[in-house]
Amino acid sequence: MDRIDGSNAVVVGGGSGVGRGTCVALARAGARVVVADIELDAAESTAAAIVSAGGEAVALHVDGTDTDSLSALADSAEASFGAVNVFANNVGVIVDVPLVEATEQQWAWVLDLNLMSIVRGVNVFAPRMRHGEGAHIVNTASMAALFAGKPLQVGGVHLGLYTATKHAILGYSEILRSELAPAGIGVSVLCPGLVASNLMATSLRNRPERHGGPVPTESTAAAPPGSMAPEDAGEFVVRGILGDRLHILTHPEAQPIVDARHATLLDDFAFFRDR
Repeated sequence: MDRIDGSNAVVVGGGSGVGRGTCVALARAGARVVVADIELDAAESTAAAIVSAGGEAVALHVDGTDTDSLSALADSAEASFGAVNVFANNVGVIVDVPLVEATEQQWAWVLDLNLMSIVRGVNVFAPRMRHGEGAHIVNTASMAALFAGKPLQVGGVHLGLYTATKHAILGYSEILRSELAPAGIGVSVLCPGLVASNLMATSLRNRPERHGGPVPTESTAAAPPGSMAPEDAGEFVVRGILGDRLHILTHPEAQPIVDARHATLLDDFAFFRDR
């Protein structure tokens, strides 16, 4: 896409965090935004902020784990603004557990929400975006898609399940980009660093019954020190769409961490090459 102004965008998970920031940034760039979230009140808050700033937005409920819910969202989005040009997936959950202690139920929940919600969303929206008017899909992964953070590096949290799914989203998005390019649909994978968000609280209280049901929790009162504002992260998303970048990187200063991982890979190549 070479312009955002006048486009129609749908953002799943737009009620808070990176999703909210993406909604706000797209609206500032001139898009009409459908703010979709499993928590309708959060989506309504984001939409109201956009409208009060002079933009166009509507709030809709969606459950990313339910294909019928996503299809209903697509129908409503098209009824509200017309053909969708930008579709952004922003859902996810972190389960703090060592890999060898994770249960199959925990794996099923993380895979269902982090990976399959993106797959479902793309399967619903991509066919509707083959309209030749300019289109782009943004799948949110994480910096955890680019390196494997050990507990000592990430505040003591065990990110194994989260990291595995984010790596999957990276690979999925890269292949998806090549498959959709002939249809004129761009694909980016968003790999944000630390952004202020209520990701954990929102995910826990909306856990489906098939994965154990809701876990009552309170939203985080304060963002961790050094967190990027969601609206700032959203500006990177807009820039990445306009630049048709595969990777959208909100924290380019994190490059040395990725370089260190690649150095290990290159060292292993050298080990097996130099017999």
